[in-house]
Amino acid sequence: MTGARPASAPPPAGVPRVLVLRALGLGDLLAAVPALRALRRELPGHELLLAAPGRLAAVAAATGLVDRLLPTHAPGRAVPVRLPWTGPPPDLAVDLHGNGPASHLLLQRLGPRRLFAYRHRGTPEVDGPPWRADEHERDRWCRLLGWYGIPAHPGDLRIPPPATGSPAPGATVVHPGADAGARRWPAERFAAVARAAHRAGHRVVVTAGAGEGPLARRVAGRAGLPPGSVLGGEADVPFPLLCALVAGARCVVVGDTGLAHLASALGTPSVVLFGPVAPRLWGPPPDRRHVALWHPGPGDDPLRPGDAHADAPDPRLLRITVPEVLHAMDGLR
Repeated sequence: MTGARPASAPPPAGVPRVLVLRALGLGDLLAAVPALRALRRELPGHELLLAAPGRLAAVAAATGLVDRLLPTHAPGRAVPVRLPWTGPPPDLAVDLHGNGPASHLLLQRLGPRRLFAYRHRGTPEVDGPPWRADEHERDRWCRLLGWYGIPAHPGDLRIPPPATGSPAPGATVVHPGADAGARRWPAERFAAVARAAHRAGHRVVVTAGAGEGPLARRVAGRAGLPPGSVLGGEADVPFPLLCALVAGARCVVVGDTGLAHLASALGTPSVVLFGPVAPRLWGPPPDRRHVALWHPGPGDDPLRPGDAHADAPDPRLLRITVPEVLHAMDGLR
């Protein structure tokens, strides 16, 4: 998106437009990179617009795949009520948001010449492939495009590293936050991991999203980290700075959050802690640089055994121990 026009600017005369709906979060956008890359590759003469929250503009720019961001949002993972679309209908609309009438109808109201979406009985006019609940998020959207004749590979998930250098080269990045307690490993365990890394001679940076400052400072304090070890907290860390930090990190220790997807996208070694949702659905790629830790119990649902939006840490997450995480960190390549 370097040199991209503002979202309100008219499209270049005669240039067909592709509108992709993915009005979700950081990890959701990064999980869609393989699909976005396939669209960019197969439709080089089109302008590609991404309908997503405005706060993700820098993330969309970092992918190098999006011409313009159409600022769009809704509470939680809901479908936006409307899109601020202007001008002629899109040549192609692609529903990467979900599966159902709400997102289908939102895009259909724009009158696109073509619509790529999963089949749903609530919108029988959409002749797409069937939805599968057991599919990894990257695989899901690649399969959708493949059904319509656009080859996409879920392993094609990397984004370019930033041009700016890391504010803490070679640091171990610990991210204790998550947007729900169910996916938040206890602060004292993150602190124990950070303390062990610090005592081993590694620089440790604790990152925090907006409102997570007290949690990050508690982790850093219990770990005995020096002043200046917390990045963010009052507001989100600016994405270019966060991207540079993760790109230059020794490793990232994180729960099932957007930062885990950023580590995967940059090829930075990571240890990712899972609880209510299986790594089979949202985990890092099968690569020696990444370790996904998860401990389902007997009789657990193999995909979503817990409530990902609950307030209390999920029991499967609590089964992950500090020594286990440290061992995984030692084995990263």
